[in-house]
Amino acid sequence: MKKVLIITYYWPPAGGPGVQRWLQFANYLPDFGYQPVIYKPKNPSYPITDESLKANLSAEVIEKPIFEPYRFAELLSKSDSKTISSGIIKSKKRQSWKEKMMLYIRGNFFIPDARVFWVKPSVKFLSSYIQEQKIETIITTGPPHSLHLIGLGLKKNLNNLQWIADFRDPWTTIGYHKALKLTKKSQAKHKKMESDVLNSADQIVVTSFQTKAEFEQKTTIPIEVITNGYGELSAEAELSEGFTLSHIGSLLNDRNPKVLWEVLAELIEENPVFNDFFELKFIGKVSESVLESAYAAGLRKHISVLGYLSHQDAVESQRSSQMLLLIEIDKPETRGIIPGKVFEYLAANRPIIAIGPQDWDIEKIISETNSGVCFKYDEKQKLKVHIKNSFQAFLNGKLSASTQNIAKYSRKNLTKQLTQLIQ
Repeated sequence: MKKVLIITYYWPPAGGPGVQRWLQFANYLPDFGYQPVIYKPKNPSYPITDESLKANLSAEVIEKPIFEPYRFAELLSKSDSKTISSGIIKSKKRQSWKEKMMLYIRGNFFIPDARVFWVKPSVKFLSSYIQEQKIETIITTGPPHSLHLIGLGLKKNLNNLQWIADFRDPWTTIGYHKALKLTKKSQAKHKKMESDVLNSADQIVVTSFQTKAEFEQKTTIPIEVITNGYGELSAEAELSEGFTLSHIGSLLNDRNPKVLWEVLAELIEENPVFNDFFELKFIGKVSESVLESAYAAGLRKHISVLGYLSHQDAVESQRSSQMLLLIEIDKPETRGIIPGKVFEYLAANRPIIAIGPQDWDIEKIISETNSGVCFKYDEKQKLKVHIKNSFQAFLNGKLSASTQNIAKYSRKNLTKQLTQLIQ
């Protein structure tokens, strides 16, 4: 069985979406004749942890210490450090002087990110390890995109090494990039690093069609779309008695669908029965501005904020919800974001309401799987009619999903697609 070296920052007990992709690839790679070897930090600073993910891990793991600037930032402000490292950045008006300073330092002193100090020692160690173990293929996955610099260094040091660079998110067009208070010099450094990686890897893997189109303007290296996926299909679950709309995952400041809050508030006011049955669940990190916006619309008594749940508990919440919410920032640069949770939504087999930008990649997936309806932020009336009709179906005991054609998004099939690239 050939060894494949996977260089990742996020690995159990890390929680959140960043860990799921390669955790599942590693679990399925042996089915296709490849033994995964995971290279990860020994002392990482994870914003979220989930001990339940450590169960049934079988991959070989190598750990090396990492210098984490976020640990020092926590001495200044633990909450601000955790939210910034999670990608949740407050609007300029709401930022304290500490947050502004931390963002400036993060953006201009740690390029491309705060894990950059792990690059040189990792290249040094892995250069010897790869030769000793006769490893032919390495895979780097980011964010953090500094891990791709490890791949770049190894590619320069070693002959006949195949390097696959996996981008779970884009680099210089990622949603929070503009919020980092970058100088022109820092912006140029990011673009240079991005270009070096995109033009040095043997194969690039991305998770969305828009990111592929973006990178095709920057490189001639082959680019393959391998989306995130779902694990085992969820069994039928007992649905909640109320009309629950659930959002699983982070809701950032700009991921704030005020049009949805307005629609829900109007339906509550217009229909006493809707008022009695309706519940809005937030599972995961939610920014203060999103909550304040929803409260201001009059939804406070209908909202349950459950915070971060274990992956298994989150899956169970998806299965028991009447409808599932998928929200994205209304900007052109977010059209290529396909959240990993959408595939677990598909497995949960509950109707999806997706609200996002025009020409969002999600529309293609929702349409081909018949799993829900996508709305743009200016489609208030259409959204209102859809929720109203869905509520009536709920009252009649007929609210269900007709999800289909999802097999290609199973993690096992996606791993098969990955191994074809390795071969």
